Amino acid sequence: MRPFLSVAVVVLFLPNTHAAEPVRVTTDGSFKQHLQWHPNGKTLLFTRIHQGKMALWTVGTDGKDLARLLPDHKEPHFDGHYSTDGKRVVYVYDKLEGTDGKLSIRHCTADGTDDRVLVPHKAFEESPRWSPDGKLVLWVSTRHGNPELYTVTGDGKDEKRLTSEVTADLHPNWSPDGKRIAFTSGRTGKQKVYTMNADGSGVKRLTDGDHLDAWPVWQPDGQRLAFVSRKSGDADVWLMDADGKNPVNLTRTEGDDTSPAFSRDGKRLAFVSSRDGGSDIYVMDVK
Repeated sequence: MRPFLSVAVVVLFLPNTHAAEPVRVTTDGSFKQHLQWHPNGKTLLFTRIHQGKMALWTVGTDGKDLARLLPDHKEPHFDGHYSTDGKRVVYVYDKLEGTDGKLSIRHCTADGTDDRVLVPHKAFEESPRWSPDGKLVLWVSTRHGNPELYTVTGDGKDEKRLTSEVTADLHPNWSPDGKRIAFTSGRTGKQKVYTMNADGSGVKRLTDGDHLDAWPVWQPDGQRLAFVSRKSGDADVWLMDADGKNPVNLTRTEGDDTSPAFSRDGKRLAFVSSRDGGSDIYVMDVK
């Protein structure tokens, strides 16, 4: 039995060969989510709750220059996403009325000016994502019942519905070439990661099991996807091939690791973690 036990110990503590030890970027501990890199690789855009207000914030990857993007907005706004050229940000705006909010999709310049409505409120409008060519915005809406995926042109025209399921389709992200979309769906029970063609055809399930898998994001070369999984108990950031093979846990720590986001060159991965208490941003190198 001893040789067997020795091998088991070696496998259990095998070092992670896909990512280096992460560097902590923020230290304030306030709630954070929805990370995204600016194409310049020097700035992170994210949702933050500070002094009871949910808003879009930016911070340098060195932890400096923490600032609100839209300081004049008094109502909640969140889940921002840079266009590929970095010139505009699409985001969710929540107009509070009674106990419910009226969510719409808006967009502005990267410095917070020229703010305008893209998708007016019809239901819950969430998770907007620019297409790589900047011509379309992909988003989630409950306008036909449960959450489904839709696209609209950058000027708010030609709305198209991509999914039609009895359960929620969530967390969409474009592939770097714009030909496929990764997303989360509960169509087979627990939320799992799927991909499909940009027109909604060719749906493929990439993950399985009785745990939750969510928030997929493509590595910029299109070869791999990072996602959040509770396969190990708490939430960790995992990396897998674009066909779902070779999944690897990148974080493996106590606490929840969420909101993965790749830098434009694909060499760094930012995420939010509660490993040190509170909620903060970390960045690791990825091989």
